[in-house]
Amino acid sequence: MRERERFSAAVLALDPAAEVARIAAAVRRQLAGELKRRGLVVALSGGVDSSVVAALCVEAIGRDRVFGLRLPERESSSATRELGRRIGDHLGIAALEEDITPVLESVGCYRRRDAAIRTVIPEYGPGYACKLVLPAGPTEPGLRLFSLVVSCPGGEVVERRLPHEAYLEVVAASNFKQRVRKMLEYHHAERLHYAVAGTSNRLEYDQGFFVKGGDGAADLKPIAHLYKTQVYQLAEHLGLPEAIRRQVPTTDTYPMAQTQEEFYFSLPWSAMDLCLYGVNHQVPAGDVAAAMGLEEERVQRVYRDIEQKRRTTRYLHLSPRLVEAVSEVEPRR
Repeated sequence: MRERERFSAAVLALDPAAEVARIAAAVRRQLAGELKRRGLVVALSGGVDSSVVAALCVEAIGRDRVFGLRLPERESSSATRELGRRIGDHLGIAALEEDITPVLESVGCYRRRDAAIRTVIPEYGPGYACKLVLPAGPTEPGLRLFSLVVSCPGGEVVERRLPHEAYLEVVAASNFKQRVRKMLEYHHAERLHYAVAGTSNRLEYDQGFFVKGGDGAADLKPIAHLYKTQVYQLAEHLGLPEAIRRQVPTTDTYPMAQTQEEFYFSLPWSAMDLCLYGVNHQVPAGDVAAAMGLEEERVQRVYRDIEQKRRTTRYLHLSPRLVEAVSEVEPRR
């Protein structure tokens, strides 16, 4: 029997030129056929995903039919504005910046979140900053619970376990940010008779790392089939600025700097890609572990975490439930 080929990161290698052409053709077909819109709106966070999506849209329909939106707020990273502006200028697309802080203040985004934080840190207020983190790992069996990390005005950093109710309130309040951004994306899409392009990659889409009615809402999602590793391959092929290609993925949701690994994923995105590929293609955990230089048991726990996230976030992928089909175009459930 032929010896099984050794698993490696090479499984995620793309033919970037062919993939760009394939995605561009799909975008043109969807825009003109099913969506019947003139162009595309893309929210520009300055991250690699939104930058690649914007570049793919330009490849598909030309820069004159792509509109970029920069939507920072008072807690956004300073890099958000700079890199978002840089990618818009690099692509030569029309773009607009709207600070969403006033809207977030009016709906109580910061007030509601901070009130929930004060249930565990009563002194939390001006001069403080926070983020939510998961324990590194997963290194231990069982449920992984979020903790609140707070930076105090004097420089001290404290960490507290959040009660479930307070955690839900913090997340629900923070999700106003993604939902307000999406509201403005659709405002501009409607006034231009454009469609909205989503920016989730495969890891985010599969694992439910998006807000329902927020960054999860879009008319088309050009990179939802691509692993993050492959998005970076396209970024290089498309010649995007190195500052964007080298930036560590962040959530840019909380006042403290925070990576996606801290907030949601079990490992850095490059390792998560290989684990997700392994789950999708029934690759034994031991083979994936060997390729990454990790213990097999750790990869097995990541496998279980992937399946658990799929179960718990399935709700995010569901369209509204119907008692019966309403029209010929509405699929039966």
